Amino acid sequence: MLFALLAAADARAQSVTTSPLQPSLTDPRHAQQFESDSAPEGLRAPEPERIAAPPRSGGGDTGFDSTGETAKSKNKKKQARRKPGAPHPAPSRPPAPPGPPQRSGGRAAAPQFAVRATYAEAYRPPDAPQRRSMPSNADAFEPLGLRLGSFVVRPSIDVTRGYNSNPAHSQNGSGSYFATAETALQLRSDWSRHSYGADLRGSFTRYDTERDLNQPQVDIKTFSRFDIARDTRIDTESRFYLSTDYPGSPNLQAGIARLPIYYTYGSSVGLTRSFNRLELTAKGSIDQFRYNDSQLTDGTTASNRDRDFDQYVGQLRASYQATPGVKPFVEIAADMRQHELPIDRNNLRRDSRALTPKLGTTFELTRKLTGEIGVGYLMRRFEDATLPDMRGVIADASLVWTASALTTATLSATSRAEESVLPGVSGALRRDAGLKVEHAFRRWLIGTVTLGYGLDQYVGSPREDTRTSLGAAITYKFNRDLWLKGEVRRDSLRSNEPGSDYDANVVMFGLKLQR
Repeated sequence: MLFALLAAADARAQSVTTSPLQPSLTDPRHAQQFESDSAPEGLRAPEPERIAAPPRSGGGDTGFDSTGETAKSKNKKKQARRKPGAPHPAPSRPPAPPGPPQRSGGRAAAPQFAVRATYAEAYRPPDAPQRRSMPSNADAFEPLGLRLGSFVVRPSIDVTRGYNSNPAHSQNGSGSYFATAETALQLRSDWSRHSYGADLRGSFTRYDTERDLNQPQVDIKTFSRFDIARDTRIDTESRFYLSTDYPGSPNLQAGIARLPIYYTYGSSVGLTRSFNRLELTAKGSIDQFRYNDSQLTDGTTASNRDRDFDQYVGQLRASYQATPGVKPFVEIAADMRQHELPIDRNNLRRDSRALTPKLGTTFELTRKLTGEIGVGYLMRRFEDATLPDMRGVIADASLVWTASALTTATLSATSRAEESVLPGVSGALRRDAGLKVEHAFRRWLIGTVTLGYGLDQYVGSPREDTRTSLGAAITYKFNRDLWLKGEVRRDSLRSNEPGSDYDANVVMFGLKLQR
């Protein structure tokens, strides 16, 4: 009997095994929970880092909770089981960054995932396009322009009122008030490849008392660049210019009622090819010059057809990039001028040919000095043997020096050979140089000082004219769209021809509206 009772007790003890639906006391997770709930504070083991609650019954090692209880209700039950006066457990640490799975005892540990993202990354849809940043505009008073598709357009209207003490540029000329209205439009493409641009400007100046000096002016230029390959491009340009002959010109007939209008139009095509640092350019252009008839004070007209001519120019240039900011070049240009009438009013054949070699360089030195300067020698020979050859040194320059963030200096120089109808005179070699200095007292207050110098040499005549100009201007910028301008200028001419000297003082105020 005794052995029977002992055998039954042993069988009952062996039948009490760990049920798959109950957590075992030998389970390390259960041991940790028991220690954290029942052990004294000094002997309590620190709570390990984990990313999920320990699995309940039926969960195994997967972490699945089959009880259906929410996290809030679990926390309430856990706090209820905690003894009175026991300190709250320290909050669990955030999950560690993801890393490669670690193997322990031949079994791969479950990977831990941690999401570290900014607010924009967390809430941006995965297929949302990248946001394009707006271009920064350093000058808050410069116009932004209007965007039309892939083009940026900058229109402007300028209205000026002023006084000129000698608009006729004569030795004893009288003064007159005047008004000028000007409209302009600038167009630029915004393409990743190729480019196209246009500058359109038109103005009209009306004098209150000297109506015969009223002057219209139109200046239109279009230019484009075609990138044929990485090192080959084609540049084109078309141009149109309309104005009047300048007052005091020796080519004007005596007794004119108003200044004659002339216009010129033409186009150019150039091909540029780069060979590493060497760059070669070939360019050709055609320009046509046309003069309207002059209206005389007696009601008759005088023809200016003998002044009309066509000009054909071919140009070759080779440049080499010596340093990243300096590219010297050598250039040679040949041109031919053919007049519409083979013989002018003085029975002279004025068709001519010219050759102009030139040396120069382009600059781009740390954005402080940019531009181009070139010096050459002009040699023009006329078909009529009685007309002397036109020879002389010429210079062309366009340099911008940024002295500081507030001060900028611009140097410009041009040279050209003008036609003439004076007997025995081949033409006038005109050279002009100008210096403009701009200083920003404030971002909205810009001061400008201009200095100009010109020299006119009449080949075949001892006449020589020297022109000077000195001016100062101020620009007050209300905002991007509205500017107030004021200018004071003095123009002078000194000549060895008697009766040709003059002085003119000009004062102007105006408003400019732009976008």
